[in-house]
Amino acid sequence: MLDQHRETFIQEANDLLRELEESLLDLEEKSTDQELIGSIFRALHTIKGSGSMFGYDKLATFTHEIETAYDLVRSGGLSVTRILVDSTLSACDEIRGMLTDDEDRSGALSDAQTAIVEGFRNLLKNTHSDKPSAPTPDAVVVDAEVNSDELQHECTYRVRLTPSPDLFSNGTNLLPLFEEMQGLGTCRITAQVENIPRLQELDPEACYTFWDIAINTDRGQNAIRDVFIFVEDRCRLEISVIDSMEREADGKGYLKLGEILVQRGDLSKDNMQDILSQQHRFGELATEAGIIDHGKIESALQEQQLVREARDKRATVEQASTIRVPAERLDSLINMVGELVTVQSRLTQVANSSHSQAILQVAEDVERLTAELRDNTMSIRMVPIGSAFSRLRRLVRDLSQELGKEIDLLTEGAETELDKTVIERLNDPLVHLIRNSVDHGIQNPQVRTAAGKPSRGTIRLSACHSGASVQVTVSDDGQGLDLETIRLKAIEKGLIAPDALLSEREVFALVLLPGFSTAQKVTNVSGRGVGMDVVKKNIDSLQGTIEISSKQNIGTTITLKLPLTLAIIDGLLVRVANEFFVVPLTSIEECVELKLSDVKRASGQHITVIRGELVPYVRLRELFGIDEALQAAEQIVITRVEGNRVGIMVDEVVGQHQTVIKPLGRYYKHINEVTGCSILGDGTIALILDLAKVVKSAARAEAANYENVQAGSV
Repeated sequence: MLDQHRETFIQEANDLLRELEESLLDLEEKSTDQELIGSIFRALHTIKGSGSMFGYDKLATFTHEIETAYDLVRSGGLSVTRILVDSTLSACDEIRGMLTDDEDRSGALSDAQTAIVEGFRNLLKNTHSDKPSAPTPDAVVVDAEVNSDELQHECTYRVRLTPSPDLFSNGTNLLPLFEEMQGLGTCRITAQVENIPRLQELDPEACYTFWDIAINTDRGQNAIRDVFIFVEDRCRLEISVIDSMEREADGKGYLKLGEILVQRGDLSKDNMQDILSQQHRFGELATEAGIIDHGKIESALQEQQLVREARDKRATVEQASTIRVPAERLDSLINMVGELVTVQSRLTQVANSSHSQAILQVAEDVERLTAELRDNTMSIRMVPIGSAFSRLRRLVRDLSQELGKEIDLLTEGAETELDKTVIERLNDPLVHLIRNSVDHGIQNPQVRTAAGKPSRGTIRLSACHSGASVQVTVSDDGQGLDLETIRLKAIEKGLIAPDALLSEREVFALVLLPGFSTAQKVTNVSGRGVGMDVVKKNIDSLQGTIEISSKQNIGTTITLKLPLTLAIIDGLLVRVANEFFVVPLTSIEECVELKLSDVKRASGQHITVIRGELVPYVRLRELFGIDEALQAAEQIVITRVEGNRVGIMVDEVVGQHQTVIKPLGRYYKHINEVTGCSILGDGTIALILDLAKVVKSAARAEAANYENVQAGSV
């Protein structure tokens, strides 16, 4: 049991370290942000306390020294500097190492750890002796109240708006203000009409109503005051906090109805006690006794209900956030859902052939439930790609310091979700791309200034959904790629012929080949020509595509297009003779029919015209050596491969198919054109095509055939 709890501690400590690094990198830009400083201190304090509890005494001793420094930062006795942030990031690396060193949890600190501790102690020695004295308890409470808006904790507020009688005569309309209040959070508004006089005494232009508002929001009191900023000189505005997470943590329960009325000044304590002594429902008795207006009772009830709902909501969120499931269980669940999809497909096939209405109804229900279960299960594995982005901020910071460059990393779309497995395998390609941008792309500050650019370079990392795929873009404003240099290097290495005619896209694609590099010298960061090769292989293994665009002296953009998941994909099922294949649906543009007469008019060339555009196509029958008689009409599935339109000719397009991806055995590793297989409802195997490799194989076969023809004619 202790080992289980210790494992949980290690997982939570690693999560805290990731958050800590992000906060430290943000702190460099916002050195006076008290919320960031507080979150750093709390993370260090939690790691220290939990580490001590589970026997990591060395970790607790080490972390205590860093925590002491940030306690001083929090109280204003120590300033945030680059040295402090550098030392803390180094300390994070050491803490991460201590978590994995299970054999030496209580030993002496290593030399590196001792050096870091001494560094923090020196920082503390250099602080001013005349630093501000510790605040008194009263001052702490006042500061907490002043900063409540900055911290933006969720609170429930009581607002009473009492307009002056001449408010309406000035043309003021309160309805838009109430609508704006509802935009701040959950809001309950009650109009109090007890001051409206008899009809004979009523002035139609006067305002006799006042309003009680109960609102639960994390925007703070200032946001509420801003709503009424243009009418506050003609109104009396009273705002007070009636419930918060702090009050709930202190064990303070809901206020009872009578307590709310007394607290608001609508009822005296003596009157409340008189009513309570009658042992009946308080609201009914107070109204019947004529002591208080019904509108105020209604307002107090709304306030009480809002507090209860806010607390229930917070409790639900807190309970949900504590669930932690091992990745192996999710993988097992995904596999079972995949099997269920296959069985459901078989059931649908049997139901369609049985012509039984009852069985068809059951099959439709199972299909609907299976689809919902599949979508919900896949969403569980989805995590924001920001978890991969956050690791790269530290990388850019460290590399820019090492190379003497000034670089900002800007991220967009961090909330874009991808399958956990895809994100894990995407980490290495992103690291290589970022290292290349830092080393080869962004120039030194002096070079940038001479070229009329800002001294600080910028790398942008963005992600967005594109249909059923995710598009990840890495761009920089550096020196860009030199087309002629790449071309000459490729000729030198024998990759292309000297007279080869290549498009700009094809030239840029050469940098993805193994061993290709235009770097003048090899550095610790890059230059050996293996980085982009790794990127290409990893992206190919993810069934993704990579595209490079660049302008010299402007910058380079690399775009990765990846599937949302590798477990279950939407595919198009096609047939050639008695063989079935699956084409990933994300790469398909359209399907057209090609007649045998059209093939003859093209003189046997694998090319056709679609709406005035020449489109080459690949015959799967020829590529896979399927010997069957040609049909009078065949289908061409038009896809886009590496930016070019290419057709895949098949006998029949069966239709859309939920494809559960199954890996091929090791005996089939040499089949490059296929990435896996899927089991159809009747047990038939359908091969999943890798379109990029299908096109390359067909191009090689076409070139070899052309050379044979030329040799025969000679």
